[in-house]
Amino acid sequence: MLQETLEGIKIIKREIYRDERGYFSEFYKNTSFNLNIINKEFKQTNISFSKKGVIRGLHYQINPYAQDKLITVISGKILDVSVDLRFNSPTFLDHMIVELDADKNNYSIFIPIGFAHGFLACEDSHIIYQTTNIYDKISERSICWNDPSINIDWPVINPFLSSKDRFAPRWKTEEIF
Repeated sequence: MLQETLEGIKIIKREIYRDERGYFSEFYKNTSFNLNIINKEFKQTNISFSKKGVIRGLHYQINPYAQDKLITVISGKILDVSVDLRFNSPTFLDHMIVELDADKNNYSIFIPIGFAHGFLACEDSHIIYQTTNIYDKISERSICWNDPSINIDWPVINPFLSSKDRFAPRWKTEEIF
């Protein structure tokens, strides 16, 4: 595990065993995670593909469907962004960026409830994310990817955005979790 900069975020180094046939890695093993890193039950697993230059986020869900997330890149490279939305946190509205690279660092990142999440695909990328709660459209919220109150330094000028992300509102203070 690496040093985290925002309380609750966990960066996990996955072991990869390579040989002439390819590689093998344990993607998730509940006994290892529960004993050493997190004690959560995942209820949904999602996979997404994003082309180079795509920004997805910043997304979160409110109660009763708030979610912890475990993000893993299985091919490609992303800059993963977590934004602290916990009102009583000393790092409220701070963010951290972690490079997740399937070929170079094999990291996964655990993002607890209380954070918005997004990423920039630096290459065409496949991402798997597990969540501790099911997706609920009514509980979903978004924050504008370039909101000046969060001030993320995205290294892209004209990202590819969904209409949901393009028209997401700026952050407004409200009780959410």
